Amino acid sequence: QLQLVESGGGLVQPGGSLRLSCKASGFILGYYAVGWFRRAPGKEREGVSCITTGGGRANYVDSVKGRFTVSRDDASNTVYLQMNSQKPKDTAVYYCAAPQPDSPEACLGVPSKGVWGQGTQVTVSS
Repeated sequence: QLQLVESGGGLVQPGGSLRLSCKASGFILGYYAVGWFRRAPGKEREGVSCITTGGGRANYVDSVKGRFTVSRDDASNTVYLQMNSQKPKDTAVYYCAAPQPDSPEACLGVPSKGVWGQGTQVTVSS
């Protein structure tokens, strides 16, 4: 069974940090580009970040550039999203998905037609 499982969400104060994990089972995640998406209450799903295969080139939506960092550990079949300097507007359910188009220019905005995780809630509030 092909599966992605996100973890690491929670409640964090403004300015705080969280690290999300996206672990794959049933397939080798290292063969694919991976995207992170989020859906805030009352808003459409948004591409947040993505990372390609091989050298792991990354792309980010403008609103998180300089604050979020995506990385991958192919040995553990896991992709991470480090979120620093968080803001209330980062509050959303975060999802990972694969495969994405394998270029930083293309992997960010196209929702995957493949495997999605169940999502993890991130709430930024004081």
